[in-house]
Amino acid sequence: MSKKNINEPGDIPLSGPTGMLHPEKPLAEDEKEASLRPRSLKEFLGQKTNKENLGVFISAAKKRKESLDHLFLIGPPGLGKTTLAQVVAHELGVEFVQTSAPALDKPKDLVGILTKLSGNAVFFIDEIHRLKPAIEEMLYIAMEDYEIDWVIGQGPGARTLRIGIQPFTLVGATTRAGNVSSPLVSRFGITCRFSLYENADMEAIVRRSAGILNINIDDDAAMLLARSARGTPRVVNRLLRRMRDFAQIKGAPSITLPVVEDGLRRLEIDALGLEKHDREILRIIIERYNGGPVGAETLAISIGESVDTLEDYYEPYLIQAGLIQRTPRGRVVTGFAYEHLKLEPRNGRLTGNVEGLLF
Repeated sequence: MSKKNINEPGDIPLSGPTGMLHPEKPLAEDEKEASLRPRSLKEFLGQKTNKENLGVFISAAKKRKESLDHLFLIGPPGLGKTTLAQVVAHELGVEFVQTSAPALDKPKDLVGILTKLSGNAVFFIDEIHRLKPAIEEMLYIAMEDYEIDWVIGQGPGARTLRIGIQPFTLVGATTRAGNVSSPLVSRFGITCRFSLYENADMEAIVRRSAGILNINIDDDAAMLLARSARGTPRVVNRLLRRMRDFAQIKGAPSITLPVVEDGLRRLEIDALGLEKHDREILRIIIERYNGGPVGAETLAISIGESVDTLEDYYEPYLIQAGLIQRTPRGRVVTGFAYEHLKLEPRNGRLTGNVEGLLF
């Protein structure tokens, strides 16, 4: 399988063992991240239903020697949408080409990519909800008929030329499925919705990543790290590398529970995986807005973030963790949030010590 990435360098394989906690030849950060990505469905941990269904669809497509039906991936950031797209291409044994919707500025950009695709290739578009209308409409014909309409000339002498392209699989990923137009969504034959990972899957990811990075980690430390990573593989891999740093400076031969507890305390991450900014969101809703409801725009201004960042990064985990609720009138803090923060609702004022939540 060959791989092309329109915006980023390709994956760089590991050049060799890195040692225990004191690697003699440290890898660059992008090499580390690339090395942790699974290459096959067997290595891809979590998202069991999606993985099992994709395995069936991929096997059937390979037996028919056809391209896989177009694939739509939906879910919060960091759950493995890009990785799964690469895994699909690897399982099919075909070319993988990657770009993002903002990079496709003009129709000719899309034409240039589609006309160079090899047969049955996987074409991955990240943030597909940000496609421009002209490019999206060009995709309709390409996805259905494997052809492109191209206008030649201008004014009265303009004519349309239909160009044939190789069959391909479009994989579109988005964190905001509601912003993708219905005509485009209807052209995807397979839809996979990603959910936050279970603790057992997160522990397995910690152990797999630790093995790849040649790091020893105790079982209880792996369990705590998994619980504190917001159900997100990208977050747990980042935390694992930071715990390695703390262990190395302390001269510890492995990552132990005290190392993780101290590291999370230093990073201001509590037992639910809430970071300082997450707790600040809850504090603002409680202190300034009497526990809610408060609108998304008002809350975003209060925390100094954009509405998109609030809705795409912070809210999904806070909602799934049962700390806030979305209502027609706005965001409302739940009773569990008061309990977790060790606060009591008293005329909307805070009572208790939030910093006491840290390890």
